[in-house]
Amino acid sequence: MIKELAIVGASGHGKVIADIAEQLGFIVNFYDDAYPSKTHIEHWPIHGTCADLIALNNTKTTLSNDVVVAIGNNEIRQQKIQLLQQNSFNLITLIHPTAVISQYSKIAPGTVIFAGAIINAFANVGAGCIINTAAVVEHDCSIDDFSHICPNVALAGGVSVGAKSWVGIGSQVKQLITIGDNCLIGAGSTVVKNIPDNVTAFGSPAVVIKNH
Repeated sequence: MIKELAIVGASGHGKVIADIAEQLGFIVNFYDDAYPSKTHIEHWPIHGTCADLIALNNTKTTLSNDVVVAIGNNEIRQQKIQLLQQNSFNLITLIHPTAVISQYSKIAPGTVIFAGAIINAFANVGAGCIINTAAVVEHDCSIDDFSHICPNVALAGGVSVGAKSWVGIGSQVKQLITIGDNCLIGAGSTVVKNIPDNVTAFGSPAVVIKNH
């Protein structure tokens, strides 16, 4: 049986997600709001905008209503996911074959887990998250909806990351730390104290440098 997957968002991030999807046996169809000024991403054609995809689904002319949103911006990814859910799309989870996922972890729909990532026992990952290449989410961590854990991030046991937060590439977070909602942790930071909501923090140790 042919498995078709719509990917909303034709960017570098979308390329990697398409690669994961194809390794899992999907035929991918890209949709991007830059269409028709943008018609291809590498060898993949872009078939229309997100609105075009919704229109196709409403007329039942697609082979599948499975979809994943390949947009790195947390806010925009949330908006697109919620719009697609309102229009009865099936938001799927993609997990790269080389990722290591504990049988005791929980991963909500719409999350994509990249190559070499590790999700350990009793970690919970929310909806629409990105767990990027070689990121480590240790036991009992909690990642709230629409957050992005960037490549080579290490979250020690019991870390909590709030909704729509971004933990930058190569950062390390000490055990039992809480990072609030809508936070940005700068690349290469070491987080050893709790971070409140709606701030940018950076450094080793990380300190708040800006309120949102």
